[in-house]
Amino acid sequence: MKLTFYGVRGSVPTPGQDTVKYGGNTTSILLENKRSDFLILDAGTGIRNLGKDIQKYTNDIYILLSHNHWDHIQGFPYFTPAYMPEKNINIIPGLTEEHEPKAILKQMKGSFFPINSDELLATITITPIKNNSWKYQSFQISRCRMNHPGGGSAYKIIADDKSIVYATDNELFPPYPVATTFEQWVQFCAKADYLIHDGQYLPEDYPFKRGWGHSQIQHALDLAMQAQVKNLVLVSHDPDRTDEQIDKLQSELLQGEYPFNILFAYEGLTLI
Repeated sequence: MKLTFYGVRGSVPTPGQDTVKYGGNTTSILLENKRSDFLILDAGTGIRNLGKDIQKYTNDIYILLSHNHWDHIQGFPYFTPAYMPEKNINIIPGLTEEHEPKAILKQMKGSFFPINSDELLATITITPIKNNSWKYQSFQISRCRMNHPGGGSAYKIIADDKSIVYATDNELFPPYPVATTFEQWVQFCAKADYLIHDGQYLPEDYPFKRGWGHSQIQHALDLAMQAQVKNLVLVSHDPDRTDEQIDKLQSELLQGEYPFNILFAYEGLTLI
């Protein structure tokens, strides 16, 4: 299975000279397998470039949304396949508390956007799924609830004998009622080949931002350790975190003795 990161930033796009290396687009990831099946994780601003790269495929497009916060849906109005009449796009919304499965399309109306969603030429279907485990093409998918204001879904995807857990915007030790306990996360992520997890905060960030729905990097490291994953990929980088600061964090972590690989995701990162 092949993973390509098109956006890794949390909260808000951050273009500028200090974010060139890791990128300023918000989250969107492409998964491809050996059978040329593919699916997309989230529709942040990174999906704009992703949409250009998947035009080589004729198969249907399948998008798993974690939740409806703007930084995870705001790229969809610029997703080129949505304007192509031959394309079929199926969107799976996240498990949000106030369930608005059509939120990704509601941003395209009235004074919010010059093109209304009903003017899109592709066939777009939004499919809320009741079960927490299902199959799409050759991907086996399961999910659990994120700890995040308003809720949302984390996903585990298995294909080509590889397992990937995608848990962005997840506060492992929140001050509000817990949707999924740390012990349950350990079980959900157990032995994953890749754990793609929120790593937005440092300890000095947390006193002010506790309860905002993101994890400290150390908490993600603790989860990776207890779940015995092979690779930890940190995403949802803080909008104020510069390339230089992320480089320093990675350098410091690489000096530690962890039984798994640690990566800070960047735009264009491809993992196989």
